[in-house]
Amino acid sequence: MTAAPASPAVVPTAGASLRARRLPLLALGAVSLVVGVLAGLARLGWTVPLPHDGAAMLHGPLMVSGFFGTVVGLERAAALGRPWVFAGPLASGAGGLLLALGGPQPAGAALLTLGAAVLLLAALRVWRQQPAGFTATMAGAAACWLVANATWLLGVPVWTAVGWWMLFLVLTIAGERLELSRFRPPTRWAGPAFAAVVTALVAGAALGLAAPDAGLRLSGAGLVGLALWLVRFDVVRRTVRVPGLPRFVALCLLSGYGWLLAGGLLAAAAPAPASGVLYDAVLHAVFLGFVFAMVFGHAPIILPAVLRLTLPYGRHLYLPLAALHLGVALRAAGVLADDLALRQWGGAANAAAIALFLGVTLWSVLRGRRTAMR
Repeated sequence: MTAAPASPAVVPTAGASLRARRLPLLALGAVSLVVGVLAGLARLGWTVPLPHDGAAMLHGPLMVSGFFGTVVGLERAAALGRPWVFAGPLASGAGGLLLALGGPQPAGAALLTLGAAVLLLAALRVWRQQPAGFTATMAGAAACWLVANATWLLGVPVWTAVGWWMLFLVLTIAGERLELSRFRPPTRWAGPAFAAVVTALVAGAALGLAAPDAGLRLSGAGLVGLALWLVRFDVVRRTVRVPGLPRFVALCLLSGYGWLLAGGLLAAAAPAPASGVLYDAVLHAVFLGFVFAMVFGHAPIILPAVLRLTLPYGRHLYLPLAALHLGVALRAAGVLADDLALRQWGGAANAAAIALFLGVTLWSVLRGRRTAMR
């Protein structure tokens, strides 16, 4: 090495400057998360404070587009390092804030659509630079988000966009895991099986616009196929045997795959999956049990990369994960037993899991900073 290492005074300054630019974007997404969680509790019958009367009906758009869209957009922008890509999370974060505060819904939906369009452009740029199955999958995920937001912007009922919102998150995660699967020994039918699963998922979302039950059944079959593919080919089958952070991440992912499988089975086998409380069980098995388990598992990796914040591993990280799975299980049991109280307490447990995750994350970051200073 010919270059001298950076002095200790330079690195923290650069990290602080970077955090000062990116933390406001993350804070915008956090507003959508908080209001979205409260809106979900209100829909279950809990009495909670909401910023306006229509907030409960915006639970889905706030959680998927306002929060997850902003977080995914920020992660992509940080990875690419192009200033124009940060316009995506800025637009989606501002759109979520507008909806959360009771602003004009068309304006909020337009900002969310703009955020999705920027993410799609960024994903296509990556795909052109590195043509591969995983880059194509993540570009397809961004396209699904754009379809969902644009559909909602045009005044179509929210339920028609839910399938595409689900695909946005499911395919984003699947694309990331497909990228890591390259480090396992190649298998001849892994690629075709993955392509078949994605085709079923996209076809199910498209069919759902005209025939909701048939579309959700086809999507359910795709979810089952994806869960089995992930369990078979994901590197977590090896990393779960490594103690510490690798095992925690692996258990988050494997438990999430279990909920993905459960949601897919419910959707594929139910006589009328797109109606009633069973639909609630399918959606929250995927959005909560699967997606949030991925968030909990990837936070110790993503936060240092995006915000230059150290998140030390500790066994306390398992607490939010346990609360999350308890809540999803109670909610699913309440659906199957037709017990509203169980569903309500499951929703409360999930809200507590998210709050606990935020608290544990903040505490861990502060502990990491104190350790670094010492």
